[in-house]
Amino acid sequence: MKTRARLPAAPRVGRAKAAIGGLLALLVLALPAAPAVAGDIRATVRDRDGKPVADAVVVVVPSGGAAGAGTPPGVAEEDQRNKEFVPYVLPVQAGTRVLFPNNDNIRHHVYSFSPAKTFELPLYSGTPTSPVLFDKPGVVILGCNIHDWMVGYIYVSESPHFAKTGADGKVTLGGLPGGDYTLRVWHPRLEGSEQATAQPLAVPSTGAVDAATTIGLTPDFRARRAPTPGRGGY
Repeated sequence: MKTRARLPAAPRVGRAKAAIGGLLALLVLALPAAPAVAGDIRATVRDRDGKPVADAVVVVVPSGGAAGAGTPPGVAEEDQRNKEFVPYVLPVQAGTRVLFPNNDNIRHHVYSFSPAKTFELPLYSGTPTSPVLFDKPGVVILGCNIHDWMVGYIYVSESPHFAKTGADGKVTLGGLPGGDYTLRVWHPRLEGSEQATAQPLAVPSTGAVDAATTIGLTPDFRARRAPTPGRGGY
């Protein structure tokens, strides 16, 4: 009678190693992800009289010159309410598209002749279907061809690390990789150049660093708001 040859059994050591390897893989997947290492900048902007400056844009750029990766630019809004641009200062990253909704019950004619972005939105109400692309860093001054006092600013940043001060002149830029940076400040009434405000800053890998900037402000030469005849829905 012929007997069927048996296949050799797998070594027990090999099976044990495979089981341990699988268990370790499951344990690694179950462990919580390590928190991201990043630091914050607590910035304060004041004028020469020591008063807080609102609507100042604080920008930080790595000292190496590369702007670094950030959230991909999306879509922002520059509203028109009560015959004013809202917000007065809108900081965005280069590559951002901006919508210009008109929430007044009259029509506006928005335009800019700034080198960073020249465009025109003829008389309209509601929200234009296509946003405007701001792809070049710089300052864009907005105006309305109907209401002379309407002035607004879009600050287009080359860096993803920027923010605007509140009424207390303060703002926090969070989530920056630790390292050496250059901090700059811009304001619509800034006396002198933005580059003159540059200061080096070392951001810790964890925790926060304080940065104080004093700037001079020029007089506010905005046109005085005046009543406009309500003819033709303007």
